[in-house]
Amino acid sequence: MIPDAWRGHLAMLLFSALVAGSYSLGALSANLVAPTAFTAARFLIAAAIIGAAVVATGSGSRADFAAPWRYLILGALFASYFVLMFVALKTAAPVSTAAVFTLTPVMSAVFGWLLLRQVTTGRMALALCIGAVGALWVIFRADWGAFLRFAIGRGEAVFFVGCIAHALYTPLVRKLNRGESPLVFSFGMMLAGLMVLVFWSWGDIRATDWASLPGIVWITLAYTAIFASAATFVLLQYATLRLPSAKVMAYTYLTPSWVILWEIALGHGAPRGLVLGGVVMTMLALLLLLKDEAH
Repeated sequence: MIPDAWRGHLAMLLFSALVAGSYSLGALSANLVAPTAFTAARFLIAAAIIGAAVVATGSGSRADFAAPWRYLILGALFASYFVLMFVALKTAAPVSTAAVFTLTPVMSAVFGWLLLRQVTTGRMALALCIGAVGALWVIFRADWGAFLRFAIGRGEAVFFVGCIAHALYTPLVRKLNRGESPLVFSFGMMLAGLMVLVFWSWGDIRATDWASLPGIVWITLAYTAIFASAATFVLLQYATLRLPSAKVMAYTYLTPSWVILWEIALGHGAPRGLVLGGVVMTMLALLLLLKDEAH
C-alpha cells in the first residue's frame, strides 16, 4: 500500500508535467483570443467534465456545497491566476514565465504558516533553495550572461500577481475543506470560478468570434481544459490534503524542465547540455522533500 504522503507526491509530479504544457501551448494562442473569454471557456469545459464525474460516481451530496463562499474565494483566486498567466504569455516567453512560477513555493510557505501554522523545516528550506537555484539554471539555459541581463518585463510582472493568487490558493484549500472529496471540491471551485469569469468577462465572451478562431486556439483550449484544468485541479486538491503547502508548491521547480521538453517537442530547439545540471538540482530538491518529515 502506497502511503498517503507518497500519493500526494505522485499527484504533484503528474501535475507539474501537465501544467507545463499550458505555457508552451498558451504562448502560441495568447494573442489570438481574449484571455478572460478563453479562461471562461476553459473553466466551462473543465467544470462539465468534473461535474459529469461527480454524477457518475455519485460522490456529491447537498452537504458538500454548504458554505458556498468557500468555493467562491477559491474559484476567484484560481481564475485570476489563469487569466493573468494568459495575459503574461502575450509578451513573455514560456520559459521566462515558468521562471516566475518558481517563486510560488516560498510564497506558499509563508501563506501556509499564516493560515495553517505549517512550519517549513530546515530540510524543506534547503530543498526549496536547491530547487530555486536549479530552476534558475534551467530557466536561463546555463548562461550566466543571460542571468545577468535579466530584466523583469510587463508580462513577468503581471504573472507574478497571478502567482501570488496561486500560492494563497494552496493553503486555503486545506483550511476551507470540510471533508469533501477532491473531485467534489474541485467541481465546486470550478463552478464558482466560472461564475466569476462570466460576470467579469461577459463583454469579451460576446465579442469573441468563436467560429473563426484558429485551430491552435481550440487545441490549446482542449488541452488546458481537460489536462491542465480538470485533471490538475483534482491532482492539486488531492495533494494539498496530504502534504504541507510548501511541499506541494515545491513541484513548481520541475515546471521549467518540463517546459523545455515541451518546447523541444514543438520544434523550438533543445537547450545546451549544461542545463541538465539544473535538472539534476531540481531532482535533488524533490528527493529531500520526499523525506517523511512534517506531513
